[in-house]
Amino acid sequence: MIANASRTKDTEGEDEKLSTSTVRRLLTGELSERRAFRLAWTLAEMDTRRVTGKPSDDWNAFDRDMRVLHAAALAAVNRPGEEAPHAAPQSPLPAGRKGDVDAGCPNGHRAPEAMSASHEGHIPTKDKPTAEAGDAAEKTTAARRITNLRSAGHCIGRSEELLWLRRALTDDRNGAATTTVIVTGLGGVGKSTLASEYARLHRDAYPVVWWVNAESPAEIETSLTQLTSRLVPGRFNAEERSARVDWAVQWLESHSDWLLIYDNVNDPRHLFPYTEALDRGHHLATSRRTTGWADNTLTLPLDVLRPDDATKLLNNLVCPGTTPSPGQEADVRALTADLGNLPLALRQAGAYLAQNRGITIQAYRRRLESKLDKKALATRAERTIARIWDVTLDALQDIEPLAVEVLRTAAWLAPDDIPHALLTSTGADPHDTAEAIGTLAAYSMLTDTGTHVSVHRLVQTVLRTSHATPSGTQPRPCPPGRLRAEQAVLHQLTPPPDQDYLPAALLDALSPHLVALAATTPPGHSNGALGKAYHVAACLLSLQGHDARTVPLLEASVAQCEQNLGHTHPDTLTLRNNLASAYQAAGDLTRAIPLFETTLAQCEEILGDTHPDTLGSRNNLACAYQEVGDLTKAIPLLEATLAQREQ
Repeated sequence: MIANASRTKDTEGEDEKLSTSTVRRLLTGELSERRAFRLAWTLAEMDTRRVTGKPSDDWNAFDRDMRVLHAAALAAVNRPGEEAPHAAPQSPLPAGRKGDVDAGCPNGHRAPEAMSASHEGHIPTKDKPTAEAGDAAEKTTAARRITNLRSAGHCIGRSEELLWLRRALTDDRNGAATTTVIVTGLGGVGKSTLASEYARLHRDAYPVVWWVNAESPAEIETSLTQLTSRLVPGRFNAEERSARVDWAVQWLESHSDWLLIYDNVNDPRHLFPYTEALDRGHHLATSRRTTGWADNTLTLPLDVLRPDDATKLLNNLVCPGTTPSPGQEADVRALTADLGNLPLALRQAGAYLAQNRGITIQAYRRRLESKLDKKALATRAERTIARIWDVTLDALQDIEPLAVEVLRTAAWLAPDDIPHALLTSTGADPHDTAEAIGTLAAYSMLTDTGTHVSVHRLVQTVLRTSHATPSGTQPRPCPPGRLRAEQAVLHQLTPPPDQDYLPAALLDALSPHLVALAATTPPGHSNGALGKAYHVAACLLSLQGHDARTVPLLEASVAQCEQNLGHTHPDTLTLRNNLASAYQAAGDLTRAIPLFETTLAQCEEILGDTHPDTLGSRNNLACAYQEVGDLTKAIPLLEATLAQREQ
């Protein structure tokens, strides 16, 4: 809408307007004189409360954000000797945290980027000249069949759902086709399988089909960097992450008929920077979330398989290429009912029976029944998967214990793209690990590409939470696989012998696994070395402008610091302040402001009213008040802080 509102006539009467990519770059700080003038003028003329696709439901706050950006655009280009479209406002600076200490220091307060996003998303950088990269992206054409799809699992039934998806993405409504569709449903119901099957059926309709791991903004960015590497191999160095993300976005803006599949979206806001700006192709997403999506998206609620389709799927897995007898058919139908027609459960039960031909379906059902009352998990799907996995793990423990160990390790890491090396213990034979992974893949416990593995998120949940004692009240001090996962990540974080630092590309690849460990820390568990790694990774991400991505790392660091040093230790206060700043960067001011307030009160009590860290904490709270528009609290606090700093 901003791009369209900028439309004017040039000297020859031709239409001229800003592109959406230019608007995005200008709003995130990459300002050029002529275009920034037009952006500032356009924003001044617009009622930005009408702009769709915003990351917040607070229209007034969004309008204020846009006016702050407009003010900063004017301030950036209103240099001596140049005439601005109208007078510059009194306060040209956007709200943000200010500080003069390096973020890597224990008591650091990180200054914001000149223009920070109001939600967790990508902020373009200047790794490459933007105009040059944009021109190259526009001129680059894709060879046919650019894709990163892996071989899909069994997709039986779902014909009605597949037809609905195709119609939703291609039928015109009021002159415009929907470009974004969300498949929602419980874990294990087959959302990813459906999306993969849609891509396979309509592969020839899209020159580019790209699978995006979308559990977090960082993983979305990683998938986009991989798209750039496929389209223009060798153009960027591994360290130029932001430049590769920008190039991919610019390519998608200037080309049409592509398909992006975002798998496992946790927060609808993570998609808004892409689905609202990129409208020349199709966006297909899977998520457990049923609400919070933009008004112009369609959702497809996905349920378990129909009984006949579930029976057919299990028959194909257990007795491929044969027609079951009436007795076998009855047994299979009974087992599918036991498993609630849940596709993930059916695939894993089928893989077990296919690997163990001597066990009948009736015997397998009796084994499942013996596990029925031993689980206290949250959902029926989790309890079903837990029962299946208990049976499978019991069998694997006897024939290949290493496979069980590898699987329990993978449960604590990020679900996608786990390298084989991360599952191989120090000093162990990689071939043994590869054989264990092969066994797990044969049992449908994970998927393997030969170098990396992926584990279903529901399966990870079950493995992480099923370590309680039979009473379900007292967890073990350290759950199975947790220590092995921590040691593996710490080992990978050790720089090579000939270097003093970890290569940026390796840190980038390990970040999702560090975040996964931080986000799943068991109650009362502590690992000093890993806690330091969380803090270092959070500082590095913060220095790169990715404050919002540090939230789970800082939450784990704060918990560990409180446990080891106490709630009011200066280091604890610093970490808590940094966590509040990360909440603010992620747009979560409902958690940021109370944490800022608590931290300030403790700083005043422990460090004194005029200690530099107290002044920094007070300034941060004032800026958070300013960001939510509460100037009656922000201005007096800023005035008092300024007076104390001068003093």
